[in-house]
Amino acid sequence: MTEVELSAEPTVNALCVEDLRVSVRHSKAEILQGVSFTIAPGEVLALVGESGSGKTTAGLAALGHFRTGTVPAGGSVLVGSGDEPVDVLKLRGAELRRLRGATVSYVPQDPSASLNPALRIGTQLREVLDTHGFGDSQADRDARALEVLEEVGLPGTEEYLRRYPHQLSGGQQQRVGIAMAFACRPAVMVLDEPTTGLDVTTQTRVLDTVRQLTRDHDVAALYITHDLAVVSEIADRVAVMYSGNLVEIGPADALLSKPAHPYTERLVQAAPDLEGRRVLRGLGGHAPAPSKRPDGCHFAPRCPYARTECQATAPVLEPVTIGTAEEAATDGHLVSCLRHAELRTRAPETAERAPEPEPETGAALTVTGLNVTFGRNEVLTGVDLELRKGECVILLGESGSGKTTLSRCVAGLNDRFTGTIELDGTELKRGARDRSVDQRRAIQYVFQSPYSSLNPRQTVAESMAMPLRALTDMPRKEHAAKVAEMLEMVALRPGLADRFPDQLSGGERQRVAIGRALMSRPEVLVCDEVTSALDVSVQASIVELLRDLQREMGLTLLFVTHNIALVRHIAQRVAILQNGRIVEVAAADRIIDAPSDEYTRELIANTPSL
Repeated sequence: MTEVELSAEPTVNALCVEDLRVSVRHSKAEILQGVSFTIAPGEVLALVGESGSGKTTAGLAALGHFRTGTVPAGGSVLVGSGDEPVDVLKLRGAELRRLRGATVSYVPQDPSASLNPALRIGTQLREVLDTHGFGDSQADRDARALEVLEEVGLPGTEEYLRRYPHQLSGGQQQRVGIAMAFACRPAVMVLDEPTTGLDVTTQTRVLDTVRQLTRDHDVAALYITHDLAVVSEIADRVAVMYSGNLVEIGPADALLSKPAHPYTERLVQAAPDLEGRRVLRGLGGHAPAPSKRPDGCHFAPRCPYARTECQATAPVLEPVTIGTAEEAATDGHLVSCLRHAELRTRAPETAERAPEPEPETGAALTVTGLNVTFGRNEVLTGVDLELRKGECVILLGESGSGKTTLSRCVAGLNDRFTGTIELDGTELKRGARDRSVDQRRAIQYVFQSPYSSLNPRQTVAESMAMPLRALTDMPRKEHAAKVAEMLEMVALRPGLADRFPDQLSGGERQRVAIGRALMSRPEVLVCDEVTSALDVSVQASIVELLRDLQREMGLTLLFVTHNIALVRHIAQRVAILQNGRIVEVAAADRIIDAPSDEYTRELIANTPSL
């Protein structure tokens, strides 16, 4: 499926990917099956799709990098807007190293992956400049290190250059990562989920930084993300990937407001809505593995509109028709769907949000006068919070506000606090080791990063069965059936039980971690940013799952997140945490419609929305 030639496309492009194919080494299975797109100087192209769709593989190809076990199998990746663009796929060794960082740069999702904790940020910035021989002298490179800090909105001072990464916030670390990528003024920047895991205020600053750099300095940006709200804020055009192919590409406004492909439509439906006017809908099923793709449309097995011809004929990208007229769009909006003209004439599906159920009377968890101090740093001060049985309370706040510290105290993972925590009216010991087995079973914790919480040497089945062995008396012979049942509940194939974490995508790992926490049937589930690393369709499925469990099991949820758009979709009440103090607690609708605290109003104002 290749992109057709359009007269509306810019004649000069900084990045031109043509019929890119990437396959598994020693196999005919193709991860990418002929992907084509272009990016002009100063333009931001967002690459969106579910985990495993091939987004990162396509992005890394722009740097001539291919993951272990994969090889380029055809096509070209041309970089540079001059008279003789360079085909990255033909470069090797020293030539490729000179290209990376100077002509094409990369910003990873996790700033800790790009910053050395043992080196000052000034040393790391100058290392990039020295490696590529920027300027005519060391003085030029020193001046550029100060200048690029100011370009990303950080203090351009020698004092700031002397700081270590651990002395910076997450948002500051990410902006330093962008500064390193932009230091040599590249023609192309590949940004791989650069705002995932950041709170909305920090995310706004990072997005502003990226937008300003690309437009002011004519940098072409390939922005890989699963957050469609962010896409609507920053992207000029959007390319949607599914199962190794582009299924739709076009201007951001047109594509997000009136998607032409059923898959894009479902992604938009899965995006959380700050206003809460519609139901959050997940996308059932799974994308086929590269070796098991069907002959026709790859999305057909999951598409509610698929017909016999869809399963037999592979669609190609073609211009989107407008309304009922057989008139092709002239804005570069392309789609690969046999029925797109017919489907675009139907009325959009809408579903009103159902009223929230009333929680039970009585407190499931009560936090009173909680104080946490690390050295001279007061992290939490006099925190009072009550979770009623069967309700979900969202804990919102910026990075460093104390959200995770509070949630870890509740779970007994941090015992350095004063104050009391009660479960069903019984005061809990501070540390989990000092609590009874029943109390440990009753409060389960899901960590933000599944990469850290899953043992890389244990299979999925072994990890998920651990709570059964430690907290229940269920016979071992019943564990396998229970694991298979839970995998289905968290929208995973039972066949994944024998895999190891490194054989799963990030979204699959997080679903395994959630399933493991639910194995012992807890009463209180503490979710610490559990959806921040997930694509929108998986996020919606997880939110749907948690809501169902809340209703069916009477589960009480403490949901820590920075994604305010999720508030109306899962929470009954919201607690706003600022600098270690709760500044506002109110019903979910009231928090969004009529916040009483200025800090809450600021958070809502900084939240991107479709």
